[in-house]
Amino acid sequence: MRLAVPAAVAVAFLVVPLIGLLVRAPWTRLGELLAETAAVDALRLSLLTATSATVLSLVFGVPLAYVLARSRSVLGRILRALVTLPLVLPPVVGGVALLLAFGRRGVAGQYLDLWFGVSLPFTTMGVVLAETFVAMPFLVVSVEGALRTADHGLAEAAATLGSQPFDTFRRVTLPLILPSIGAGSVLCWARALGEFGATITFAGNRPGVTQTMPLAVYQAFQTSPDAAIALSLVLLLVSITVLALLREWWLRPGGAR
Repeated sequence: MRLAVPAAVAVAFLVVPLIGLLVRAPWTRLGELLAETAAVDALRLSLLTATSATVLSLVFGVPLAYVLARSRSVLGRILRALVTLPLVLPPVVGGVALLLAFGRRGVAGQYLDLWFGVSLPFTTMGVVLAETFVAMPFLVVSVEGALRTADHGLAEAAATLGSQPFDTFRRVTLPLILPSIGAGSVLCWARALGEFGATITFAGNRPGVTQTMPLAVYQAFQTSPDAAIALSLVLLLVSITVLALLREWWLRPGGAR
């Protein structure tokens, strides 16, 4: 029971701000405030970009996690450090790095603009790119951990029976790590939904084009705190829903533990 007191302090520290948000919420004017702040467009864009970022993370992140889990070389350790760097890198720094890489004069962006006429900064695709940059490591870390702890004996048995590496991954390894892919995808999606720093730096804050819900909250707070609270409540509701779904996944028989 000696740990009960610091545990209670931790709970209070995490919960009291949420209670403050609920207490100060302008419940009687909620619908009016949300209508005035173009919340529907911002929420629609947030859901679209966060889902797109998660799909990109799945397409490229799962193979990356497989390579990292199987690598034992020094190069693999360096690559793992680089991949997980966005987890600790300030998001604004990530946005600056994206600008230097994919801006119209960036390392890669200048060729995208010259060869294909594609300019990523300050576009909806720029939002997706920024969210993918900060969210993909969550998926990679989850899937890599599952791959490292998976039963390799089944894959080895399949290989001895003549199964090709890709078929072994698809039929044996993938079903084993599927719960972790699901949990990692939800965490990735939630991180992308709440992304602010890299998005505003790389994609800007254009209503209907790049203004996601976190950016809309920030803009509303400058002029109307009540509107910012209303938008925050919408994000809080979405986050609680995602956490509830994640909890059901974790508690489902055979789900991630």
